[in-house]
Amino acid sequence: MNFNTSKDCLLFTPGPLTTSQAVKAAMLHDLGSRDKTFLLLTQSIRKKIIEIAGLDESYSTVLMQGSGTFGVESTISSSIPSDGKLLLIANGAYGNRMVEIARIHKIPNTVLSYAENEKPSLIEIEKQLQEDSKITHIAMVHCETTSGIFNPIEEVGKLANQYHKTYIVDAMSSFGGVPIDIPKASIDFLISSSNKCIEGVPGFSFIIGRRDKLTRTEGLARSLSLDLYSQWKNLETQGEFRFTPPVQILLACDQALDELKAEGGIEARSLRYQENHTCLVHGMNRMGFKPFLTSENMGYIITSFHYLSHPKFQYKNFYERLQRRGFVIYSGKVSNTDCFRVGNIGRIAKADILNLISAIRDVLTDMEILK
Repeated sequence: MNFNTSKDCLLFTPGPLTTSQAVKAAMLHDLGSRDKTFLLLTQSIRKKIIEIAGLDESYSTVLMQGSGTFGVESTISSSIPSDGKLLLIANGAYGNRMVEIARIHKIPNTVLSYAENEKPSLIEIEKQLQEDSKITHIAMVHCETTSGIFNPIEEVGKLANQYHKTYIVDAMSSFGGVPIDIPKASIDFLISSSNKCIEGVPGFSFIIGRRDKLTRTEGLARSLSLDLYSQWKNLETQGEFRFTPPVQILLACDQALDELKAEGGIEARSLRYQENHTCLVHGMNRMGFKPFLTSENMGYIITSFHYLSHPKFQYKNFYERLQRRGFVIYSGKVSNTDCFRVGNIGRIAKADILNLISAIRDVLTDMEILK
């Protein structure tokens, strides 16, 4: 299978990513934000997200304009009361971004920080919950895009449930491509985006929330435009966004959700992404590239690789040569290690991964690293 039928570069990134021709074509229409057709589209997308997640009517979807960070900030700044306290678990740039959000909104918090190649300690998390009764909420990232590590959201969810805490999960880079049992993981708010494993385009994020928890956020927002409750209430009662919606982005997402269902849902897409990842790691290993993470910590959404130690390896040169061949990878974000990242998601399949590996081999030969 080879999905690439356009002349665009293939994007091996964590998003924005390569999309299907049908998703691109879906944006070639204009709709008024209050037209009946658009209102029906908005409600359809909300319903489809709940169905794909395998949830019942006790959950609801809130669509929020902007990037994934807008959805994360909306949830954190709108769900924690003034007398609440947030336990933040961070092992990368996106966990740290949640820390920054809490700081800016002056939300009382405690941070448990871990190295970017280290999973959080459940023992330390439980100890913090036992020692600090002021904690009301827990937040963490599922797939930390900094390294590609999968964090133990289900195990932390058990602790959240045991200690009666509201649980927020940033599943930006995993929802749609990694099976997540939201009720089993005791997740109260899950945040993701249209341009990750959904395989849509950037422009809005969405929050899947338990209805009873969404109801309790009324009056808690610290922002006008990011008020989670007001956005949800307007979508529920009026069927509309409060402010100008990203119309064409929603058209693309609706098509992308149909394609996800047609592929066989999250389980089937997960298998494709895993095959991409396995093929990539094997091919890169043969050329001397070593993954940043150990196999037991490695997720399959995005894979970080150490730079080659060869004196002629320069990342900028390597990147530009690949781009000229039609392949775009991603720079590293690990703080103390020289790495780059390769995404396994988007409208790409094993054949595209094999073409990428072949291009990398050609580039390394041209750079006089491989013979």
